[in-house]
Amino acid sequence: MNGETDLKTLLATMSPVLHPIPYVFCSVSRDIYAQLPLDPIGTFHEQEGITVIIPQQQAIDNGLPFDTAWAWITLSVHSSLSAVGLLAAVTGRLARVGISVNPVSAYYHDHLFVPWESRWQAMDELRNLSHSESGCAA
Repeated sequence: MNGETDLKTLLATMSPVLHPIPYVFCSVSRDIYAQLPLDPIGTFHEQEGITVIIPQQQAIDNGLPFDTAWAWITLSVHSSLSAVGLLAAVTGRLARVGISVNPVSAYYHDHLFVPWESRWQAMDELRNLSHSESGCAA
């Protein structure tokens, strides 16, 4: 099933969902990764190590260092991997109000990681952006 590619439709129907617990980004060696009982929601293999995105409590329980706690927001619209402009519009909107964002695109949805303490403001901004694109008053 192909995802949506029309930017206006994507923005109007993105339906952001805030996950309830904080997540962290950690980097571990391949050896450590193979030994730890982690259940990451995302991984990326880099030359320096394997980046894992895991619940903050998993990092604490396994003694993994991390810098910042992040809120995970899923844009519920089924976006195409070929869609142009969704992440630019979303990250641009958040940047204008001083919220950093680490986006991750998966097959069905785009996911945003924003600083834990900025999660409610980020959700408000995303809803306002969506409402402005759907023709509703923001």
